[in-house]
Amino acid sequence: MRFIELLISNIDGIREMSKLASTIVKDHYDPILGEAQNDYMIDKFQSVNAIKEQLHSGYKYYFVVNEDGKKVGFIALIPKEDHMYLSKFYLHKDYRGKGIAKEMLDFIIERTKEAGLSLVVLNVNKYNDIAIRAYEKLGFIRIREEIIDIGSGYYMDDFVYSYSIQGEKA
Repeated sequence: MRFIELLISNIDGIREMSKLASTIVKDHYDPILGEAQNDYMIDKFQSVNAIKEQLHSGYKYYFVVNEDGKKVGFIALIPKEDHMYLSKFYLHKDYRGKGIAKEMLDFIIERTKEAGLSLVVLNVNKYNDIAIRAYEKLGFIRIREEIIDIGSGYYMDDFVYSYSIQGEKA
């Protein structure tokens, strides 16, 4: 598995990331959120402009590339004061259950250590049972719930999870 960083100067890569994100997120979240809210969230968080803004504000995006050179998922991270925030952790449905998520987490752990941090934090929709099971299997621990107003009458109803890398091998 390879991880390729998306640079702000790579407009074709940003378009490709947005398309990959839309494909994965539509398939996974339409049944959970409904098409209208999911489309709103994709536009707000995964459109070309949204990704550009996130890259400008310090987010790091990475394509997840398999041994055949196919982009099968993506990660987005941003360091905060006391933790690495895992904003995006998506894998195409055809590649789930193959150990790739563990490789993705190992990559995130290395980026977290490089940033001098020892905690990874993420949000997950309370009704996203597949992701919740995957995060818990990877060792994430639920620390709280939160409801976030994202505009236009929509809310993110989430659990917040953390993963401590204290004691992880370097």
